[in-house]
Amino acid sequence: MSKTLSPIILALDTKDKEQAARWIEQTRESVDIYKIGLEFFLLHGVSGVKDLQTRYSFELFLDLKLHDIPNTVAGAAESIKELNPYFLTVHAAGGAMMIAGAAKALPDTRITAVTVLTSLSANDLVEIGMKDGPMKSAVRLAQSSVNNGARAIVSSPLEVADIRRSVPGETLLITPGVRPKGSAVGDQQRVTTPEDAISAGANYVVIGRPITGASDPGEAASAIRKVL
Repeated sequence: MSKTLSPIILALDTKDKEQAARWIEQTRESVDIYKIGLEFFLLHGVSGVKDLQTRYSFELFLDLKLHDIPNTVAGAAESIKELNPYFLTVHAAGGAMMIAGAAKALPDTRITAVTVLTSLSANDLVEIGMKDGPMKSAVRLAQSSVNNGARAIVSSPLEVADIRRSVPGETLLITPGVRPKGSAVGDQQRVTTPEDAISAGANYVVIGRPITGASDPGEAASAIRKVL
């Protein structure tokens, strides 16, 4: 029987490879999936991620948010095949053919469509031409993405309940923009607590600074894991 993964995805938001390694070491009792994003990947590349995978056994959430023409995104997905990411993010707004191309290139990876960034407010969406607002936009993008091969969706926790009702039950829902009670909101606009996000239908919550910025990241991760 396969192991049930922790619902916490820890964001390794750093360019420092050894700092990332320390965070993994400190939290691995409570975390199984680690998110590596652009700031790390652009500096260290495939070899840097592979080094961490060799040193520690963990599932990889590769957060590159690919968004380009279908052939380019498919080629980009193929180029990181050796990392065998558990999740690979693409922008849902890239369209049906782009998402289908990524899914075909990495059939063993859960292509993960990012709907509406949690840093964007309703006013921000109007300014960039998304007239329907966060909720309708996120649901529409999620449905289109799943119909074209995405197996996971990223949305604000405020939209996750509506998305859960709108996509097949096997679709994995991931919510960034979660903060334990009393934590600073930072640059996020649409946030809630980890337990509220899970209750609303999320399978996983992405957490960074409330854990990595704590005096004891291991204890912070453990405390959040216990309430989930």
